[in-house]
Amino acid sequence: MRKLPKVVIVGFSNVGKSSLFNRLLGEKKSLVHSLPGMTRDCVSARCRLEDRNFQLVDTGGIFGTRDEPLSEKVREKAWEAARSADVLVFVLDGKRDISPAEEEIYFSLKKLGKPVLVVVNKVDSPAGGDKLAEYFRLGDKDIIPVSAEHRINIDEIRERIAAHLPVLSLDGEEKPLRIAIVGRINVGKSSIVNRLCGEEKLLVSEVPGTTRDSTDTIILRDRKPFCLVDTAGIRKFSGAADTREKAGIVKAKMNIGNADVICLVLDARDFPTRQDAHIAHLAQESGKPMIIVLNKWDLVETERVDPEEVRRLVRTKLGFVSYAPLLFISARTGQRVIKILDKAEEVFRNSRKRIETARLNEFLEWINEEHPPRSRDGSKIKVKYMTQQGVAPPTFVLFGHSRTSLLPAYEKSLIGLLREKYDFWGTPLRVFLRKS
Repeated sequence: MRKLPKVVIVGFSNVGKSSLFNRLLGEKKSLVHSLPGMTRDCVSARCRLEDRNFQLVDTGGIFGTRDEPLSEKVREKAWEAARSADVLVFVLDGKRDISPAEEEIYFSLKKLGKPVLVVVNKVDSPAGGDKLAEYFRLGDKDIIPVSAEHRINIDEIRERIAAHLPVLSLDGEEKPLRIAIVGRINVGKSSIVNRLCGEEKLLVSEVPGTTRDSTDTIILRDRKPFCLVDTAGIRKFSGAADTREKAGIVKAKMNIGNADVICLVLDARDFPTRQDAHIAHLAQESGKPMIIVLNKWDLVETERVDPEEVRRLVRTKLGFVSYAPLLFISARTGQRVIKILDKAEEVFRNSRKRIETARLNEFLEWINEEHPPRSRDGSKIKVKYMTQQGVAPPTFVLFGHSRTSLLPAYEKSLIGLLREKYDFWGTPLRVFLRKS
């Protein structure tokens, strides 16, 4: 996978960086909120402008906000992204005058020796453009007035960005395996991503709800690309600090549906909780393959704790996702963290496995003899044949003489037999009974 040129959007909090990021990307990836400080970690995504491909990066406010306990760390991450950029997009708020601190930031950005595009956002009408003289005191002759909300002058920004980028085709490149790292707050999701990256890419803090927006991180292992999606901690809305955290929770739930593989993180000191079970249920309902990791294993007194007992406890409490492999890891020490990628590949392959109809009907003959199908009222059903209808999740259809449905307990047993017979570990299965 080639290293893409990087276009980084920087500026004060609440100037519309995330709105502009979404407009340039063409989708609502970065969360937008009226309160400042919504974006903490840098949010990035691949972007394409005609024949130019690049990485577009949204950063947190490069100047702190009063209610932001992590403002210094957010600022450091924003500057780190700016220093690694190939093109910088400096966003100002067209609804107010430029501040002395913003002037200082602009000149600091210019010293980095990168192209800097000055964008004045929230210019929603021609009358707003009359106030641009204020911004020309920066000494930049090419101020770009835009409205990210109303799509005004977005094409001009795209053209200006493209002019600074090389032509780069990604045709034929392997698509990254998208792994959503999900779980409760403070279970170590960001620490896991940092460990797999080999650097402190994401903010880590004891402050609950540190991660607000979801962030994508591309890594390569043995030339295979993986996209690690760090998500906000999922908890009940009533426990959320404010509407920014609530927005992050909604986004995290959306990431479950958009992932290729789900990695559910549990805390080895406190598991599995009701919230863990709720998140596991969301993963199971999504139909996505899943692995479960028990993080902070380094904090457990292993001489007093039997791993097999722990496995049994997890399987008992989360029996409905007992198909998911369980890993004992420590993001702090790196213990077995790399196995997340191995298992993710394995369960992903299993979720896309297809079984030939002839083999399935051999299996069905044995089922009819040894474990005859039963309907919801408990009576036996004669099933004539069976096919696989789809993958991700693997879905099977049994054809019989009636329109009845399978007994739930029997359906669960049949899924277990299918899983063992054809090695469908790590992925949910779906089974339906139809009248032929």
